[in-house]
Amino acid sequence: MARISIYDSTLRDGAQAQGISYSVEDKLKIVERLDALGIRYIEAGNPGSNPKDLDFFARAGALELKHARLIAFGATRKVGIAVEKDANVQSLLQAGTAAIAIFGKSWDYQVAEILRTTPAENLAMIGDTIRHLKQHGKEVVFDAEHFFDGYKANADYALQTLAAAIDAGADSIVLCDTNGGSFPEEIFDITRKVCARFPNAVVGIHCHNDSEMAVANSIRAVQAGATQVQGTINGLGERCGNANLCSIIPNLQLKLGHECIPADAMRHLTSTARAISEIANVVHNEKAPYVGGHAFAHKGGMHIDAVVKNPVSYEHVDPEAVGNSRRVLMSEVAGRSTLLARINAVDPTLSKDSPETRRIMDKLKELEHEGYQFEAAESSFELVVRKMLGRYTPFFELVEFKVIVSEPTVNEVNSSVIIKVRVGDQEVLTVAEGDGPVNALDRAARKALERLYPALGEIRLTDYKVRVLDSDKASAAKVRVLIESTDGRESWTTIGVSTDIINASWQALVDAMEYKLMRDQEAKRVA
Repeated sequence: MARISIYDSTLRDGAQAQGISYSVEDKLKIVERLDALGIRYIEAGNPGSNPKDLDFFARAGALELKHARLIAFGATRKVGIAVEKDANVQSLLQAGTAAIAIFGKSWDYQVAEILRTTPAENLAMIGDTIRHLKQHGKEVVFDAEHFFDGYKANADYALQTLAAAIDAGADSIVLCDTNGGSFPEEIFDITRKVCARFPNAVVGIHCHNDSEMAVANSIRAVQAGATQVQGTINGLGERCGNANLCSIIPNLQLKLGHECIPADAMRHLTSTARAISEIANVVHNEKAPYVGGHAFAHKGGMHIDAVVKNPVSYEHVDPEAVGNSRRVLMSEVAGRSTLLARINAVDPTLSKDSPETRRIMDKLKELEHEGYQFEAAESSFELVVRKMLGRYTPFFELVEFKVIVSEPTVNEVNSSVIIKVRVGDQEVLTVAEGDGPVNALDRAARKALERLYPALGEIRLTDYKVRVLDSDKASAAKVRVLIESTDGRESWTTIGVSTDIINASWQALVDAMEYKLMRDQEAKRVA
């Protein structure tokens, strides 16, 4: 099968997503992760649009990339301006990248109503800009903006824009479904016609996800002859996002046999996706195919029984192929074999009839009666099992804490916590403030423990949920708290239950920290 060049736009298109604002350091970290994954092209920003991108390109030149080629992105020259005098075009050259992406209009409506120019001038803008960049020795990618809408409105003119780019020396032409409204069969049919019209051209595809078709459209374009696929990690992008490379890459490589990234890099796909969510400071989509925490999670008793016997029964690929893992969830529909499978993850020697297994199951029933629910808190479940088996030593012990809440809030602070913890024979007393008592408690615990356990500084809380369990008791009701945490490499969820919401939160916070320290300790033993 054809080798597909993966073209990542997480740093440019992804930066246009709501709530995303990369620092220069963030962008450099993402480039290194993408390069390690084996991405061929990294579209890293528009140096003509802001000083931050100029600074990035100045620093990125020192990176020693093994697989990727950085790309500066920008528009064709402006209407009526000589290309040599166009500031944006000159900034692309100043970025110092070996490759440059230029976007130009391919829809005659956009030419007339947005650029306010003639079809001939638009063709000249495309040709002039590409020729100028080629004269400076650059590899040039031409993004035909709104190509599919343009083709459907005026196919002859849309093809003229591609011809203008090819005649000027463009190394590849990319067909863009900019509004994200096309369907897979439209993409396939039009892409196939383009490939037939320009048989010697490298054709790419760039899809947006406004109708949830971006991944399917990208794959259909490849099946029609496209050999370059543009997209972003986790589908980050403006509006509904861009084509999700975390789905496209394994679909093309594992399912269709195309070479997209090095075979041994595929197992880093999930960790890369999670790391970029962390760097971008967004909650990772746990329902994402391939790289989400739920992608290989099994809850139904019959499903679990079948997966234990043969994973292919309910898994379309091996989770480890993409660096993910199988999860067997604790729930009301999970049978004895489900619980045993989770217990065996801690101690594979135990059988369903072992005395230890029966004690653990009795304890779990007791905890569930109290309100604990381990389906979404597998990390706390593992800690319970380890404690029941005598295979766990706490890293620290709470002596006491005191919470003071003051209103009104001043500078986003309304709570303070005094906490004393014991580590071995040493007691640590500290105080911290926060935006609410749980935030203050979290900060105080970290402040007390990070000097002894620096790894706790890697933890970030990504979600906090409270569920009232017996609402008929009003303010005296028991609550269940779920906390999701991440260290940038993996995520885990812990639980606490109490009639006191702060106490329930403390239980979940303790489990979150203990789980992190336990995992790190085990990793060192294996190493």
